[in-house]
Amino acid sequence: MQLTDLTAVRLLEGYRTGEFSPVEVTEQVLERARRIQPEVNAFVRLMEEDALARARESEARWRRGEPAGLLDGVPVTVKDLLLLRGHPTLRGSTTLSEQGSWDEDAPPVARLREHGAVFLGKTTTPEYGWKAVTDSPLTGVTRNPHDTSRTAGGSSGGGAAAVALGAGPLSLGTDGGGSIRVPAAFCGVFGLKPTYGRVPLYPASPFGTLSHTGPMTRDAADAALLLDVIGTPDPRDWTALPAAPGSFTEALAKGVRGLRVAYSPSLGGQVAVRPAVAAAVRRAVARLAGLGAYVEETDPDLSDPVDAFHTLWFTGAARLTQDLSPHRRRLLDAGLREICALGARTSALDYLAAVDVRARLGRRMGRFHERYDLLVTPTVPVTAFAAGREVPEGSAHRRWTGWTPFTYPFNLTQQPAASVPVGTDGDGLPVGMQIVAARHRDDLVLRAAHALYEARAVAPAATPVV
Repeated sequence: MQLTDLTAVRLLEGYRTGEFSPVEVTEQVLERARRIQPEVNAFVRLMEEDALARARESEARWRRGEPAGLLDGVPVTVKDLLLLRGHPTLRGSTTLSEQGSWDEDAPPVARLREHGAVFLGKTTTPEYGWKAVTDSPLTGVTRNPHDTSRTAGGSSGGGAAAVALGAGPLSLGTDGGGSIRVPAAFCGVFGLKPTYGRVPLYPASPFGTLSHTGPMTRDAADAALLLDVIGTPDPRDWTALPAAPGSFTEALAKGVRGLRVAYSPSLGGQVAVRPAVAAAVRRAVARLAGLGAYVEETDPDLSDPVDAFHTLWFTGAARLTQDLSPHRRRLLDAGLREICALGARTSALDYLAAVDVRARLGRRMGRFHERYDLLVTPTVPVTAFAAGREVPEGSAHRRWTGWTPFTYPFNLTQQPAASVPVGTDGDGLPVGMQIVAARHRDDLVLRAAHALYEARAVAPAATPVV
């Protein structure tokens, strides 16, 4: 048995019964991480000594029958946008210095520490998480575990690749426009963008309330368990939601029977979806119907809000970099430097107009979910394309939002949305299906995804090449 292939839920069962130990698991996972790093580049740094020390402490607690919490001894990776005490957080940028005390955890990291998780390392991100692929001036290109000539997606690409390859079953990512769901789809893992505020964030993102924090995992049950841990309030985030009314893990068993599911294959013809992607998603939707959901093919009125999203995203980038000296500004990723310049020229009136577009979209989706419990779409209309590019070759679009039309609208509306791996294309590259619910109904997203896993309706991705 390869311990690196087990879910967090299965690892905890093994710790509980004494079948294997946190030290054994951590040693195997670290070895896997070292092996994949040269080809995939999932990690900014591995924290081997720290990880083994925490694993030994966990093993002692399990032997006493006194685990520290819900994830005691489970290996976790953390995207290098999130603070992790004792280790630099450089955000994929050469404009930041490693010098400093680095004496604080981000809220979800603090919750994981309290629950005894084993921190393996920090995972790669594009500079400041600005785009939906993972390459940066600091760490270079992160590659797809199924074909290393392709991108892992982004901006949480390192975490998705690590989970796909067994370098830790759990990873913390961030998602401002698809940054958890896109790499989950490209790498063939599960990724959840929770309702905004469900997982507290500190420091606040420069991209404001577009940016969410959430799990990337091997399946939906692991994501529910992780959300039970990290989805609790933190006084450092004034926008955080109160504690959830119940356990996300316990809600999984309710399934999908009777749920009303809207299936939108192309947002009313607005999106050109590759045939292999469309076919895989359609098969998974049919399985939801077979499990007792009421499925109707229909489209929400999204009226492509890309201009409003760009206004909010580009001004956030400009705010993020406004204090850089001319020398440091020249060190930025060229694409990031370009959108910062655009954001700096945006007027306050233009910004407020974008806020109005966002509010109207939120109201429309609120009314939509009075009729439907869930909305299902492809996660991305394409599969992984060549690494080192912001857009696929031959694309008519200049920016990453041109090929992510299914993801960023739900950052504007702050709704929970997940990507579930539902098959592969003709090249063996994973296909993702997106499941969306009304704000605060993360439980419905997780229930639907879990039902697909339980029914083995989530087709396994191709065997990773590394």
